[in-house]
Parts: sequence; C-alpha cells; structure tokens
Amino acid sequence: MLKVGLRGNDVAEVQALLKQRGFDPGPVDGIFGTKTEQAVRRFQNARGLSADGIVGPLTYQALQATSAPSTYTVQPGDSLYLISSRFGISLGALMAANPGVSSYDLQIGQRLNIPAAGGDIVTTTINYTYDVLNWDIWSLKDRYPALGVGVAGQSVLGRNLYYLRLGSGPNQVFFNASHHSLEWITTVLLMKFTENFLKAYTAGTAIRGYRPRDIWNRSSIYIIPMVNPDGIELVLNGLRSGNPYDESLIRWNNGSTNFSRVWQANIRGVDLNHNYDASWQLSKQAEAAYGITGPGPTRYSGPYPESEPESRTVADFTRARDFRLVIAYHSQGEVIYWNYQNMAGAAARNIGERFSAVSGYALDETTGIASYAGYKDWFIERYRRPGYTVEVGSGTNPLPISQFPQIYNANEELLLLASVITAS
Repeated sequence: MLKVGLRGNDVAEVQALLKQRGFDPGPVDGIFGTKTEQAVRRFQNARGLSADGIVGPLTYQALQATSAPSTYTVQPGDSLYLISSRFGISLGALMAANPGVSSYDLQIGQRLNIPAAGGDIVTTTINYTYDVLNWDIWSLKDRYPALGVGVAGQSVLGRNLYYLRLGSGPNQVFFNASHHSLEWITTVLLMKFTENFLKAYTAGTAIRGYRPRDIWNRSSIYIIPMVNPDGIELVLNGLRSGNPYDESLIRWNNGSTNFSRVWQANIRGVDLNHNYDASWQLSKQAEAAYGITGPGPTRYSGPYPESEPESRTVADFTRARDFRLVIAYHSQGEVIYWNYQNMAGAAARNIGERFSAVSGYALDETTGIASYAGYKDWFIERYRRPGYTVEVGSGTNPLPISQFPQIYNANEELLLLASVITAS
C-alpha cells in the first residue's frame, strides 16, 4: 500500500509507470508527494477505480498490466496512414504491430492490431528492479511484436532469466549484463539499447550511421539483460519476508542487514562471474589471499564451476547457440578487457581496438583474481572467439543513475558495431 509521505524504490516504480501511462506524477524521485497522489487519482478515475490516491493491489495491478493491442476491422477507404492517425499512433508503430501488412494489400474486413500509444518505455532515472525489467520487457513486446522474448532459465529464487532477440540473420552475437548485483545500471544500458534499436528498426531510420533494418537481416542479437535478479533485489529492496536465506545472508554479510553498498554475489553468496569453468581452480586457490572463506558479498567462486543456476543458464544458453562474439557488461572503470591466458588472437585485439575507439574506453587485460573463472574467460577458452568484458562508468559501485546518459553515449555505437563486426 503506497500513499502520501512514503518513499522508496516502489514509489519510484509507480511514478515511472504513471508517467509512461500519460499521468504526470512530477519528478520520478521515489517520494510520494501531492503531485504523485493527484496523478494516481487521475489514473484511477480513467480506469474506473476508486479514486482515493492510494496505490493498493487493484491500482498497482492496473498500472502494471501491459495493455494488449486492441483490434480494428478495416473499412472501405481505409489506409494504414488514416488508421494510425485515427488512433493517435505512428505509422511505424502500426506497421510494427502488423508485420507484412501494407496499404497496398489491405482488405475490407481484415483485422489489425492497434498498439498502445505512449512515449518511451524504458525509464533510465530510477533504480532498476526485477519488477521494472519484467514490465519493460513485456511492454516492449507489446509495442514491437518483432522482438523475440524467451526465458533461458531461472534464478535460485525462481525469477526468470529473460533473453531478448533482435534480428534474424546468421551472425549470432550475445550481450549480457548484471552478473554482479551492484552493477544493475548495465541492465538499463542493454534495455535502453533494445528500445532504441526497435524504435529505429520500426521507423526505418539510422542510429549513428547504422541501419537496424540492415543489421536485422545480417545478425541475430541475443541479450540476457539481468543475470543476477535475486542479488539485485537484495541490493535495491533489502531483505523481504519469505526469503529462505535471510539468516545466512546476514551471517555472510558480517552481521549486517545493509546489502546496498557491498553485495555483488547471488542470493547464495556466490560471485557468478567467478563461477565459470575457466581456471576455476586458480580462482578458488586465490580466495584465501583475499580473505574469502565461504559464501559472502564477493569473489567466492562457489563449490564447483557452474554450481549456480544463473551461471549455468548463461553457459547453457551459449552452448546451445553459435555466437561469434560475446560481451559481458560490468561496472566500473571505463575499460574493455579482451584477452584470457593469451588465448585471444590478433583479430580479437583488433576488434577490441575498434570498440575502444568508438567508446573512448581503454583496452586492457585483467590481473590477479579477476583473471579467472569469468564468463568472458570461459567463452574465449572454449570457443577461441572474441569475448569481452566491458566495464562502464567510473567511481564506486553502485554507480549513481545520473551517470547513465554518459554511459549510454559511450556504449551505443560499441553495441551497434559489435552486432555486425563478425558478420561475413
């Protein structure tokens, strides 16, 4: 139950949903003030709910519901342009909701999907929780039916590890984000890239000189935007009732119930980016030097490689496909790591140099415990193909969301280039 005077991530999420639905709540700042209350009342009136200005279960359910496209029956004299104008949506959005349909072959009586109107879906100014991710994915799918959406696996606590697919071409590439809980800003990066790519694909426009429609036919871009949803929920929302690991988590966190500044691991205290089968034993041996004795906030490699459902899901997802290039997004440092045990060749370095040139990030190699058991390391060792860890932003994790515009600007062209650089 949310009402005036409350603060937090749940309030920010509601404010973002109100804004996306066209009900201005004022700043999306996580503070439930009078302007947010007024927006809630307007939304409740529009949906036939009791207009009390309080976000209870019914109002929250209505806010979260992705409005399935309504349908329209083509009438004599109709064109796609007239229909889009009638419903206040763009011609591109109407065509995206009805693949293969054009004004030249409309038939009287034909039924068309009418997508919901609205502004951008992915909000880049709030803490990006699993619930926000879930809502954004299905809202994007609603607006852009060409987006492929699936579930690669589930986390320890049963949250879906979603994957997205952009394109249908033979050149398969893979981007993932948020192996580490404090690095959730990388999920926002990949989700915003997905939205902007789909927007340009639908409109037939270019982004930084790249044409998404051309990329769509040349490449298949696979994305797992949130590898560690349980850890992110712990960092952003703290301990919640019903978590079977509550007591253990507090013990692993040195007796503290504050996980918001230190916790990088999954909900079982395993560092997912030290849980892959690439020099895993060396990572295990290095734990003692870092004071790691078991589950905890960071760097515990787990009892064996791929012991965790999250890392095993990402590895299985990779094994089931023919990726020519992968990127694992992390924060922070503004650096691109490209090598592993000198197994990456000259071609991988050349690609890394091009990524460095378009992003302004340094090209480097890892040292110490960071050199072992990561996803990028495993991919390079197993496939001898280009794999990269890209560390976005600068400062201390978790990076403030205010850095997002700079992070996105540095990485958009990198992601576009990565989508086609291995295409024949």
